[in-house]
Amino acid sequence: MDKSLEKRSGGISALHIVIVALSLAMTVGAWLYSKHQVDTQVKEHFEAAKDRAIGLIVDRMSRYEDALQSGVALVDASNGRTSHTEWRNFANSLKIEDKYPGVNGIGVIYYVDRTDLSQFQSARAAEGREFSIFPEHVQEFLLPITYIEPEDINAAAIGLDVAHETNRRTGLLASRDKGMAQITGPIVLVQDSGNTPGFLFFTPFYEGGTPATVKERQERFIGVVYAPFVVKKLVEGLLSKDLREVRFSIRDGAETIYDEHSSDDPLNDDNPMFQETVDLEMYGRTWSVDIRTNKAFRLQNGSGQPTLILLGGLIIEILVISMLALLARSNRQAHAYAHQLTNELRAKTEHLEHANGEIEQFVYIASHDLKTPVRGIGFLADVIEEDIEEIIGPLEKHTEIKMHFNMIRDRVNRMNDLTKGIMEYSRIGNYGTEVEPSVPVRKIVEDCVADFEVDPVQIRLTSVVDVIDCDSQNFRRVLENLIGNAFKYHPNPRAALIDLNVEDLGDRIKVSVKDDGKGIAPEFHDRIFGVFQTLRKKDEPESTGIGLAIVKKAVLRHGFDISVSSSEGEGAEFTFYWPKRREDKSLELGRVA
Repeated sequence: MDKSLEKRSGGISALHIVIVALSLAMTVGAWLYSKHQVDTQVKEHFEAAKDRAIGLIVDRMSRYEDALQSGVALVDASNGRTSHTEWRNFANSLKIEDKYPGVNGIGVIYYVDRTDLSQFQSARAAEGREFSIFPEHVQEFLLPITYIEPEDINAAAIGLDVAHETNRRTGLLASRDKGMAQITGPIVLVQDSGNTPGFLFFTPFYEGGTPATVKERQERFIGVVYAPFVVKKLVEGLLSKDLREVRFSIRDGAETIYDEHSSDDPLNDDNPMFQETVDLEMYGRTWSVDIRTNKAFRLQNGSGQPTLILLGGLIIEILVISMLALLARSNRQAHAYAHQLTNELRAKTEHLEHANGEIEQFVYIASHDLKTPVRGIGFLADVIEEDIEEIIGPLEKHTEIKMHFNMIRDRVNRMNDLTKGIMEYSRIGNYGTEVEPSVPVRKIVEDCVADFEVDPVQIRLTSVVDVIDCDSQNFRRVLENLIGNAFKYHPNPRAALIDLNVEDLGDRIKVSVKDDGKGIAPEFHDRIFGVFQTLRKKDEPESTGIGLAIVKKAVLRHGFDISVSSSEGEGAEFTFYWPKRREDKSLELGRVA
């Protein structure tokens, strides 16, 4: 075997490298795709959590506005002057603590011009309440918190004049001038003992309904329904931190009014997976909500699937490369071993061919040399018979002696036939040493008719093949043996009919020889092709038992085989294949077989 071929056969090929590269690319692609899918899902999860938090804030403030508007409706129904008792009943009907978590209460603030202060105080006294306005300030008008429920937790705010402080005053007047709900900037509620950031939520009411212009609103303004908020309580009323996967802080301008980003929080994530600031337009103020994911979010969404896919793919790649390396090594060893075996088999084949050649040559020479003493025995028998006749006269009267001489001649003839068959059998192996001429199929049939002295109509030829180009001499021997046996062992040779059929199969021809003789029992189908094997009975012609062995050997030399289909009393059909042309690969196979 050529060294370069051996190297190519045993090493890792370019195809293996391409397969590994494609596999690695698929692994990386799967990892990137999986990572993208996971990142997209996590991003969508964050967006949903963010939208939920923002939505809760907006929805809750909208519900608080609805509560304030219902208070305005109550005041409007009382022509702008509701009583303390009416307001308490209204507030109780709202069930603030159950339906509006996060709000500190709901109340009324009236706009009081300083010239109307005594009248306002008289109205409060008529309600049987101790009411004082505080603190003092220099504004021309007063904005005292007149009613607020529940009163017990908001008692510190009753009478507080919100006009004294800029954020409170500015927010309330903005609500008046706009004719809509408004919140204040950050403040600290007087009733909040924790002094945490809060704000007030105002909804204005006017004399005779809501005016269309700012001037009319200022002229007909009566007061506002309001709600005080502590931002911390507001957020806690939205959704517990423990149930959220995000933390957020709220800034109003430069001041932070709520902050959950504390390092003391066990779920605080110093390096959040997502962070986003959302600006909310909240009733006249802009709240900047800084939303960040926490550790709970990371734990729930920190999928290791892409990493597992990558690691799994790389492990598979390593296994594939290792397997290819092992296969390449095994392949090299197998090729080396096959090369060694091929050389050994070639040497043994050459030795066997040489030995077979010598054996065939020996058999041929031995058979040829046996013909001389056999002929001598026949000649001596003739001489002895003549000498005895001179002594005792014609042998017709001495039947026993005559019978013995005939037996000698029969044995000599059988010996001649046997040596001739052995020589012919040994010559089968010499095919291929010379180029033989093509022979027409019909010419072989005509020769058989002449050799076996039969009527031409007894051999019926059906053939689409005109001539035999490959090993015509041995093909002739095969047909002569098969046709000859059909006549020789037929109960009535003169009435025997032989069908010879030759088919063209492209690269080979198919030949069948069918007779109408007494047939062959199935148990003898394999035996009849052996050397010196005969099924002859006592009353049948002599046989050497070599004819069908010659047939089988000739067919096998071309890489094909011969078969028989027969049963006793129904004739026999022999079928075999033959190469169509001399250069066919089947010939080479036959020569090696």
